[in-house]
Amino acid sequence: MFLRNAWYVAAIGSEINRNLKSIKILGENIVFYRTEDGLPVALEDACPHRKLPLSKGFLKGDTVECGYHGLVFNCSGTCVDAATQDRVPSKAKVQSYPVADKWGLVWIWMGDPALADEEKIIDIENYDDPSWKITGGDALSCACNYLYLTDNLLDPSHVAWVHRTSFAAQGTENTPLNMNLSDQGLIVSRWILDRDPPPFYAPLVEFEGRVDRLQHYEVRFPSIAINKSVFSPVGTGGADKPYQDSAYIMISYNFLTPIDENNTRYHWLQHRNTAPDNEAVTASIAAGARMAFNEDKEILESVHTGMLESKSPHLDLSLDGGSLRFRRKLDGMIAAEQEAI
Repeated sequence: MFLRNAWYVAAIGSEINRNLKSIKILGENIVFYRTEDGLPVALEDACPHRKLPLSKGFLKGDTVECGYHGLVFNCSGTCVDAATQDRVPSKAKVQSYPVADKWGLVWIWMGDPALADEEKIIDIENYDDPSWKITGGDALSCACNYLYLTDNLLDPSHVAWVHRTSFAAQGTENTPLNMNLSDQGLIVSRWILDRDPPPFYAPLVEFEGRVDRLQHYEVRFPSIAINKSVFSPVGTGGADKPYQDSAYIMISYNFLTPIDENNTRYHWLQHRNTAPDNEAVTASIAAGARMAFNEDKEILESVHTGMLESKSPHLDLSLDGGSLRFRRKLDGMIAAEQEAI
């Protein structure tokens, strides 16, 4: 069901603090906290005695004390004190997980700890460039399997119907798509030429007139999506043309973390190349993104329920080509990982 040797976003950085926080990821309950030095920690959220969640216990310095009989666990999951026993039981330990702070988010590695290389966390180009602006992290929970979200984020055509008042515009319903599958993931993209900008972007584009528009929909294995929108003056856009200095670029980084097979936590960041100091623009973009992602949420939760309760076969359309190729490749990666265990 899930690829384990991968970095997943667990939470917005500020959500993990000096309080015990339980988060379910890939069907596993995990307790998070920060050490006194501010480093994130992730442990199996179940005391080995009677499986009381450690998140119902107490943080003592950098250790966690179980709220049932006081077993104390350090950051690596080893029991270091057992008040009711003559000695610490040798089997008293919980799983610990590699974690990292990056891009204002807390990341967790769910697979083999020996393979947890922080350099493999996605790079955000221009993150420290003062001429760019990145919104603070935001998130919502979706009652659907994470693959319905990756399907959606490999389908530029859905904006014509789901996002009629924001991302939709002429050409989004029928302009042909280009697909590129690699070991890293899949990109679905297209240039839509000489059109009016869509309602969400019209106030943000800083040049006058119609636009050439790039829709770049990319999902990297297992579930990180990068949506890039580029708006360039008419006649300057196209697959083989460099971006103009006047081009407006908005990149949405979408991090899909499976809670379990029926639920997903959806985190995102919005990154743009204009008006870095305009807080009103930043707030407007943040509000617009949340509105649009809630539109997706409503559709995809109903899709999940409809597929679970279906009484007849579903069909695939040509626009599903990208998501089907992505799913097949991911299935192969999951199968190979399981065979290697």
